[in-house]
Amino acid sequence: EVVKVANPAHIESGYFSIPKPIEFPTEHGLTAHAFYYAPRNQDHEAPAGEKPPLVVHCHGGPTGSAGQTYPFEYQYWTSRGFALVDVNYGGSSGYGRAYRQRLNGNWGVVDVDDCINAARHLVERGLVDGDRVSITGGSAGGFTVLLSLTKRDFYNAGASHYGIGDLELFVKETHKFESRYCDWMVGPYPERADVYRERSAIHYADNMTCPVILFQGAEDKIVPPDQAETFVEACRQKHLPYAYVLFEGEQHGFRQDKNIRRAFEGELSFLAQVFGFEPADDIEPVKIENR
Repeated sequence: EVVKVANPAHIESGYFSIPKPIEFPTEHGLTAHAFYYAPRNQDHEAPAGEKPPLVVHCHGGPTGSAGQTYPFEYQYWTSRGFALVDVNYGGSSGYGRAYRQRLNGNWGVVDVDDCINAARHLVERGLVDGDRVSITGGSAGGFTVLLSLTKRDFYNAGASHYGIGDLELFVKETHKFESRYCDWMVGPYPERADVYRERSAIHYADNMTCPVILFQGAEDKIVPPDQAETFVEACRQKHLPYAYVLFEGEQHGFRQDKNIRRAFEGELSFLAQVFGFEPADDIEPVKIENR
């Protein structure tokens, strides 16, 4: 007799994508790891010969990890025709010490390269559409998003959720608990201020070649709103395509159900406009400026 289950929600298997672990080649002759979620919806079938768009998800931490689980937020995308790859870039936990230490001094390099190489691997295998690739992530993942869009010309769209655009500003403003985190992942500050500047997307916004959307909590103390707002202002001044959604009363990570829903629907609306399709959902569109 089953007394209680961890998650009582039931979703028919025809709507649920099961993650597949993949290992792919990356820089310096190494390999990295990820979980691939294929699109799945028993009520719909893609047109013959059409490959799905891809969402590249980069986890936070940045020294956390993606697990082989069934997160409902990923099913939001796969049930709507997207493929998703959840990247455990070098520095992620769970693959041994050497793998974990790849990020030492290399945050903003290894994570960026591994996310791109995960997407490139799927494109080369013919699993996804290489002309419709977006990158998304929150907090440290948002940092990787913004740096990927400004330091590489690979993606077609990107979404930063409470991400870091200015590392120097971050180390000056973040909460005490993580105030020395970057000493290990980037270098001591202010001694290596040059590296902090080189790894800050805010200084390279004019290199961006695709639209970006930013989501931010107005009361975030870990990644304060001025991280998003300074990047938005840079996009505005340089006439770059962007959208910005600010949630009043939210902190680091969104907790109110209406805002969680709006963040998903806003990102879907954004990608629908960029990739050129009509979402099946009846959702409020976001406005992309300078497009």
